Order: sequence, then structure tokens, then C-alpha cells
Amino acid sequence: MRIEFSPLDLVALAVFALCWLGYEPLLKALSGGRSVINSDMAVVRRAWMRNMIVRDNRFMDVQLLGHALNSASFFASSNLILIAATAGALFGGESTFRSASSLEVLKTSSRLLFELQLALVIITLARGLLDFIWSIRQMNYCLAAMGAAPLLADDETQARYGEVAARLLNPALSTFSAGVRGYYFALAAAAWTFGAPAFLIATLGAVSLLVWRQRRSKSARAVADLRRMLDGD
Repeated sequence: MRIEFSPLDLVALAVFALCWLGYEPLLKALSGGRSVINSDMAVVRRAWMRNMIVRDNRFMDVQLLGHALNSASFFASSNLILIAATAGALFGGESTFRSASSLEVLKTSSRLLFELQLALVIITLARGLLDFIWSIRQMNYCLAAMGAAPLLADDETQARYGEVAARLLNPALSTFSAGVRGYYFALAAAAWTFGAPAFLIATLGAVSLLVWRQRRSKSARAVADLRRMLDGD
């Protein structure tokens, strides 16, 4: 039994792979010359770590990072549930395929194509889950760095420690953002079950929404202004 791809299925799948795997390099290219949230937030977090090291009481800093850690744990648990649910449908066999094929809104030409559509959703979610797991580990490293911060140190040592702590914090929260971004692409992958046109539109829509939020949203403008203030200081 072979998978029956239409030419539009192949085009939509190629566009999805290009957008999904190429989004991170695209974002880095955009951040090289223009303001985007991810690059601006790296500056904000660096300022946070520089301020953290000079505070006598770092309880607030630990609480802030603990909140991010709890959020990552919540998303990782939700991601695992979604993977389990989709895997249950994937391994449901012929009965699942017949039930799905009976729905008018779903467009699948064969059982193998249907299984491939579900497998793509699982792969997308699995990548996001791995991002969340790595983010959680990195945040734990950051907590350890905060706990080990020297109480009494000269200005040069404090500045260096803050910079190193920022080098721990920035990848941790960037990886968390990558995990959240995986939900956008998982929804786009799920749209394939509604047909190749829906798959293509959902993929382009997800990327457009992500880029708009990074560069044109109100939050992006506010973070960019905050970065300029910090750079001025």
C-alpha cells in the first residue's frame, strides 16, 4: 500500500518543513539588523542578572525564575498529554481511520496518509517537549547560579558573574520560547487532516503570526523601547 500524495500535498509539506526548520535561522537573521522580541529580551535579561548580583536579598529573583520554571513544567506536561492522545489515535488502527474518514471535514486519501498526518503532529510536539525539558534543566542551572552568587565581591567580579549568569538564563528562556512556538507548528501540522490547502494556509499563517508578534506587536514595541533605555544606561 502506497501513500497517495497530491502535488499540493507535497508542496504544502515542503513549505511546512522549510518554515518549521528554518524559522530559527530566519529569526536570527531578522534580529541581526532589526529589533525583535527575542534579541531585545536577551538584553533585558542581561540587565536583570547584573542587577541580581548586586542585590542583598535575591528572593525576588528566585521567585521570578521559579515562576518561569513552573510555566515550563506545565507546558511540558500538557505537551506530553497531547502526544499521548495523538499517539492513541495513530495506533488506533483501522477503526480510527474509518471514524476519521466518515467526517466530511477531514480530507485523507488513504490510511497511510492519515497516519503520516498524525505522525507529523507527534514529531512536532515531541520536538517542543524536548525543548521544554532542556529549558527546565537550564533553569535549574540558573537557580544554582543565583544561589552561588557571592554576597561580598568587588565590582569587577560582580559584573563578570552577572554576565555569566545571563549566559545561562538567556538560552534557558529562549529554549522555553522555542517549545511554546512548537504549538503553533503542531496546529499547522494538524491542519493537514483538513486537506493540503488548509495545511499550506495554516503553516504560512503560523509563521506570519509569529513574525508579527516578534516585530510589530505592542509587546515588541514596548520591549524594544525598554532595550533602548537599558542600552542608554
